[in-house]
Amino acid sequence: MGKVDTNVGELVGKIASGELRLPEMQRRYVWRATRVRDLLDSLYREYPSGGILVWETDQEQPSRDLVVTQKLSPFSGHKLLLDGQQRLTSLSAVLRGEPVSVRGRKKPIEILFNLDHPEGPAEFAEIDADEESPLFDEDDEGNGDGDDDEEGDSGVQERLRRATFVVASKALAAMPNWISVSKVFTTDGDSEFLKRAGVTGFEDPRYERYVARLKKLRAIRQYPYVMHVLEKNLSYEEVAEIFVRVNSLGVKLRGSDLALAQITARWPNSLKLLEKYQEECEEQWFSFDLGLLVRAMVVFASGQSRFRSVGNIPIARLQKGWEDARRGIDFAVNFLRTNADIADESLLSSPLFVIVIAFLFQLREGKLTAAEERDALYWLLVANARGRYSRGSSETVLDSDLSALTKGGKASDLIESLRLQVGRLDFEVSDLAHKNTRSPIFPLVFLALRARGAKDWASGLGISLTHQGKLHYIQSHHIFPKARLRDQYDKREINEIANMAFIGGGTNRQISSKAPSEYLPDLLAKRGPEALEHQAVPLDPELHRVDSFRRFLEHRRAALTDAINDFLRSKR
Repeated sequence: MGKVDTNVGELVGKIASGELRLPEMQRRYVWRATRVRDLLDSLYREYPSGGILVWETDQEQPSRDLVVTQKLSPFSGHKLLLDGQQRLTSLSAVLRGEPVSVRGRKKPIEILFNLDHPEGPAEFAEIDADEESPLFDEDDEGNGDGDDDEEGDSGVQERLRRATFVVASKALAAMPNWISVSKVFTTDGDSEFLKRAGVTGFEDPRYERYVARLKKLRAIRQYPYVMHVLEKNLSYEEVAEIFVRVNSLGVKLRGSDLALAQITARWPNSLKLLEKYQEECEEQWFSFDLGLLVRAMVVFASGQSRFRSVGNIPIARLQKGWEDARRGIDFAVNFLRTNADIADESLLSSPLFVIVIAFLFQLREGKLTAAEERDALYWLLVANARGRYSRGSSETVLDSDLSALTKGGKASDLIESLRLQVGRLDFEVSDLAHKNTRSPIFPLVFLALRARGAKDWASGLGISLTHQGKLHYIQSHHIFPKARLRDQYDKREINEIANMAFIGGGTNRQISSKAPSEYLPDLLAKRGPEALEHQAVPLDPELHRVDSFRRFLEHRRAALTDAINDFLRSKR
């Protein structure tokens, strides 16, 4: 194995020219902007950041593009990047000011640099980028709930003052001391940045400090990397084995990523099939992680979910497994959306439920009896709320369910296995106590209230995750705003599911930080008691006072428990 001394600038140049590409076995670019921020901070401070592994080959090999713009090159496909994709893609996007293209969407990686950062160790400030979640949101940001960061504005500002790099937001980008990292690398000279920061000449005491920091930031181009180069005479299968071992030792990739590397080494272009289906699902149905599709392929090819034996599964079986998995997942998604009213993957406590429903469909050759359809639906709803695949080893639990079905069992056997795991299938008031929106029971509350007829308190729209328009995106609204409770009640109580209602973003902002005793009388006058009853909110005005908050929680826990159990009984 050879070794070449290089630097960030040269590596980014090889990406731009198309000289450096990816082998098909490589996973997609997956880094979040916060990881890019941390990498830039490490390079700026000249901290170690690992090495680069490349395979240089004379033969055409299955390869793929990086997610940044690359030119066509006669060298394309002959230098393949095995280790360092996430870092070099990020650096290429930032230094060139190029967006990354993920699943057909182009998005810039926008990182800001603080010209006024303090000297000394790194300090990271967790600042949200200007992004909207596709899922229904808690009313923690920008919704008029009257609730600021728990540290207060001064705490946030102090953390920002100490930070060197942050993920960009519009508010920070407007501040004179925060400048775009990409713009620094794509702009000649410092005058633009100095002028923006209010530095008008050499006599300004900040001049030398700011110029030195801009020089140090641009010096990231010269940050040294060692590029290890594998011998040309290696086969693609041998390189795949090296790829798996390197990433296993470094604990950089998940089991599904390593399994995919082994599969693509023996089945050329298989990754393209998986990614094409993944994109189809995202356009029409759900957003599935590529790892779930790999696991589904293994399940349908071998009857179990573990990846360690994937290298021994014949290619023909993997190919048939994938075709069966596709058909099964098509059914499972339709079952979730129409039978279970689960319109979005955010309502699943684990995506593994998709595999089990798909597997049941395949075993029954696409024909479920009425009883089995009801049992499958009931099991799905209860198991999802109980976090069936969120306790202990999810693979062990999944294999147990797959085994029960393979041995001729029915969906009713899944219900009995669940009963053995959790003890009881109905829900009690205690199941809701101190549970927040991260609990797997939260989606079941949403489904139960939706079935009960819950609507937005202003527009009258039924609650749904498919609404269009920012005003109508469903949010989980604190009935008693946090700003009104913080001084008197515990955080666990404030954020309980029993203090949440489902309303649109526009309505949420209209309510703002009003206490329920202030806004509920008007709601009752305009929309009647059904508006509260359908959301299982007590009608008694005595319970709408801040000093009655704990009694309110007791009454609503009981009402929500009844709503959940009524909903589940309707599915049997």
